[in-house]
Amino acid sequence: MITSLEELKKDRKLVNEIDWDMTPDMAVRMYLEWGNIWARGDRRHVVRSKKDFSVYFTVFCWDRPFCIYLYKRNSEDAEELAKIELPERFENKICKFKGVYAVEDELREWLRQELNAA
Repeated sequence: MITSLEELKKDRKLVNEIDWDMTPDMAVRMYLEWGNIWARGDRRHVVRSKKDFSVYFTVFCWDRPFCIYLYKRNSEDAEELAKIELPERFENKICKFKGVYAVEDELREWLRQELNAA
């Protein structure tokens, strides 16, 4: 498993596969509750088989240290590809309550910049 942004940055193929708009709840709707995504009118993601997948970040705020995870999910599995400690400056904004959260706003922009992602 990848444990640093520097290590992740070197894997350009993986960085280019990141879906920056995917959220944990959208991934569940798409891959574990097939068909539900259409009910919300989002047809940009259509899962046709277990070969379809998404690579996306989540923020895990259950235990310290809080972490950013990079997942690869399809309809059968979710694989943890990277686990990176959440920088302290984002803790108060994102981890006010225990839970799993989407990577949004300032954190998303910071990650994109750190990974030289378009």
